[in-house]
Amino acid sequence: MSVSATRTRTREPDQLCAAAAGLARDAIVEAAGAAVVGGHLGVQADGERVVTHLFECLDPAYRGWRWAATVARAPRSKAVTVDETVLLPGPDALLAPDWVPWQDRLRPGDVGVGDLLPASPDDERLVPLVTLDGGDAVTDWYRGGAGEAAADPGEPAAPPAPGRSRVLSAIGRDAAARRWYSSEHGPRTPLAHAAPAHCVSCGFFVPLSGQLGTMFGACANAYAPDDGRVVSADHGCGAHSEAVAAPAAARENSPVIDEFGYDLVDLPGVSVGEAVFEPLSRGAD
Repeated sequence: MSVSATRTRTREPDQLCAAAAGLARDAIVEAAGAAVVGGHLGVQADGERVVTHLFECLDPAYRGWRWAATVARAPRSKAVTVDETVLLPGPDALLAPDWVPWQDRLRPGDVGVGDLLPASPDDERLVPLVTLDGGDAVTDWYRGGAGEAAADPGEPAAPPAPGRSRVLSAIGRDAAARRWYSSEHGPRTPLAHAAPAHCVSCGFFVPLSGQLGTMFGACANAYAPDDGRVVSADHGCGAHSEAVAAPAAARENSPVIDEFGYDLVDLPGVSVGEAVFEPLSRGAD
């Protein structure tokens, strides 16, 4: 089997257009001024008898940018004319970041007082209330667990809240679970590592209803750092309801022996007032 290789031909710039560097520079100077036009950087072929001349930009606000002037000539003509001049970014130019739609720039906590952030009709985090989700009817999931509380067996399920037409989809629940579990209210924080036990065994832990309730709940301890927040079941803090205060360590005081001072006491048959005291050492007479 023979293999044929194709050769890519590099387009050579037109000689007359490539030689028109002076014409290109004059056009840029006329448009921007001589003070911001630097040396000639090269030429590039844009087409047949179409060449772009590049010049250094000396404007300190556009470091790394290049002036470009495109020149061309008609077939069988030796007259070269300027098509356009423009300022283009070079390989080392400082550019603004790519534009991101506003809905993709939002971050959790950006919505403030008076701000409105309606969910789009095709938001993948939400599904209509009557749509089947993973084989289970979302309507049953909502009525049995996502409301105030699940209905007792044999009692009719409570109707959905008025005006609520959509609930979390599987994608929405998974995104919320990942976000909550990896946050400062999850199990991988120093606070949780130092806790005496997990939140799941704490009396102040209020499990969420529905499928998210298997992993998350709300803290109801006013003295806990996560009071009123969603925490994972394996999170924890020092305000656990079953935490036991460590007993104070018993301190044994060592006896203090005074080896320098002395006390005068009365002995049987001897009064301190009648005793004669002599110095321990006497000087030579």
